[in-house]
Amino acid sequence: MPNILDIRRRIRSVTNTRQITKAMKMVSAAKLRRAQERALAARPYAQMLTNVLKSLVSRAELYDPETGEPKHPLLAQRPENNILLIVVTGDKGLAGAFNTNILKAATRFLESKAGKNIEIEAVGRKGRDFLRRRYPVAKPRSTESSDSPRITLVGEHVGVLNRVDYPMAAEIAGRVIDRYSNAEIDAVYVVYNEFKSVISQRLVVEKVLPIEAEHVGEISVAQAERMGEEERKRALEAAKGTGVGLRPADTRAIDAAAARFAAAPVDYIYEQAAEELFASLLPKYVSIQVFRALLESVAAEHAARMTAMDSATSNATEMIDSLTLAMNRVRQAKITKEIIEIVSGAAAAG
Repeated sequence: MPNILDIRRRIRSVTNTRQITKAMKMVSAAKLRRAQERALAARPYAQMLTNVLKSLVSRAELYDPETGEPKHPLLAQRPENNILLIVVTGDKGLAGAFNTNILKAATRFLESKAGKNIEIEAVGRKGRDFLRRRYPVAKPRSTESSDSPRITLVGEHVGVLNRVDYPMAAEIAGRVIDRYSNAEIDAVYVVYNEFKSVISQRLVVEKVLPIEAEHVGEISVAQAERMGEEERKRALEAAKGTGVGLRPADTRAIDAAAARFAAAPVDYIYEQAAEELFASLLPKYVSIQVFRALLESVAAEHAARMTAMDSATSNATEMIDSLTLAMNRVRQAKITKEIIEIVSGAAAAG
């Protein structure tokens, strides 16, 4: 049985750990509030851009009447032989199963696309490290051999999630757009944690390219997995007293105002040709999709870390109570032993 000094030392250590986890929970809650505000602030622009594109798609010719080719490469539909998967994870741990669940979803997607050439672009240190251990990094194109289907890691973005901004998302989207336009890849998917509120999240594998004109503005989900009831309860308990909103923000007024834009049942006369309009709007549409995925993933990571640190704090409190009880028992046993020794000595002397 450990002595009292060892137990006291253990209690001190757990108490210090509890202080750290409690502080980390409050920091994550503050960052989560800011991340929610940023995601909400980006929504009106994305909604308006989507409505403009919807209006253009409904009124302009999408295909050349003579050749039958799409008027923009991002509208081209091809068999999915070469696929690019963007995996968005976090740069840090201590977020419960956040990174693990994303990587499991990515692994399931790779298994579902067996027999195809898949290239992976990792956003976040955790995903990069995991994928590097399992798949080779792509070699220069001049030395690559494409005789058999394989999975390779072609890009990584580490440290960019500390401050997500639109230019960075546009840069990632720009490289993807160039490769799709040059027919180097046939489809682009992104796996991330879609965030609506602390208790409303889901893991999704979303199809970004090609753009399906008839479904502009709709999220094309290839796979999805919602939070379990137990996870929702833990997140709800962790959010109490932090000031974090538990429900998605009410943006019905903003959405209604954006929906009315360019929705009149009349025929518009565009100054530019349809090709020029598509060349300007479609890349922006892809960029805003990537930007939205990054913003929501950051918010979901902070929510997961807040929940994990709350659970760790509760576990530390329970452990301190258990160790205190054990220490009291040891101390009581020691005192009892000493009393017995004194009484026995007195009885022997008498």
